Amino acid sequence: MPLITLTSDIGQKDYLVGAIKGQLLQAVPGCTLVDISHELTPFNYPRAAYLCRNAIKNFPDFTFHVVLVNLFENKQEHLLLAYHNRQYILCADNGLLTMIVEDKPELVIGLPMAKFVIRDALHMIRVFGKSIQSLVEGQSIHTIGVADIEIVEKNPLRPLLGENWIEGQIIFIDHFENVVINITREAFEEQRRGRGFTIAFKRGEVIEKICETYADVPEGEKLALFNAAGYLEIAINKGNAAGLLGLQGYSEKQSAHLQNRLFYQTIRIFFE
Repeated sequence: MPLITLTSDIGQKDYLVGAIKGQLLQAVPGCTLVDISHELTPFNYPRAAYLCRNAIKNFPDFTFHVVLVNLFENKQEHLLLAYHNRQYILCADNGLLTMIVEDKPELVIGLPMAKFVIRDALHMIRVFGKSIQSLVEGQSIHTIGVADIEIVEKNPLRPLLGENWIEGQIIFIDHFENVVINITREAFEEQRRGRGFTIAFKRGEVIEKICETYADVPEGEKLALFNAAGYLEIAINKGNAAGLLGLQGYSEKQSAHLQNRLFYQTIRIFFE
C-alpha cells in the first residue's frame, strides 16, 4: 500500500488537516498517512525546505510526500509532481521544490487544476490524490500531467563565505529551543581547512569547539554540535539556548507588514 507523508503550514486549530486526510483516504484507498509537521511558519521557505528535505530522505523509496506550504502565493494554474532520488514530492509551484532538493528535480510534471471550481486546499489535495492513485495503479508518470514545464525556482539559503570566516542564518529553533544554523558539517570543514575557530554571538558569547553530544559539557553550559541532519546546532545542556543567548529565527520576528520580507539572525564563525 502507498505511503504518503503530509507537511503543511495549516496548523491544528481547525478541521482542515482532518479533511485533507479524509480526501486522501478516499482518493487512495488503503494508503498509510504519516504526519511530518503542520506547524511550519508561513512564508518561511528556508525553514520549510530544511524540515522537508531532512524528513524525506529517511523514508522508503517511492514514498509520496505532499507538501502544503504557502499554497496561495501565486495564482495556481497547475500543481507539481516531482520525482527525485527515488521519492515523489507533490507541492505548489511556488519555488519551494527547488529549495527542498537543493537543485533542479530529476523529473517534474505539471498537474492541471480544473477550471471553474474553487481552487482551495481541498481541491488541490484531490488533484494530488488522483495523481497518486494513478501512479499506484501503474500509470506512467508522463501521462498524468504536463511534462517538462517551466517551474518557479527559489535558491536555497546558503551561508556567506569569507577568507577567514563563514556566516550562517538561523533557520530553525526546535522544541527544546536549540538553534539550527544553515551550515553543514561539510561546508564548515571545507571553509575551516584544519584551522581553529570561534563561533561568535551578539552578546559577546563564544564557542571554540564542536561537541558530539549535549552531555559533553556541564549542565547549563553552551555548546555547538552537528545534529542528526548534519547541520550546525547551538544548544545549552538542559537549557534554553535561544532565550539565554538572545537568538531568534524569522518566526519570532515576523509581523503582518513584514510577511514578504524575510529577516534571519546570523551567526559568524571566525577561523585562525
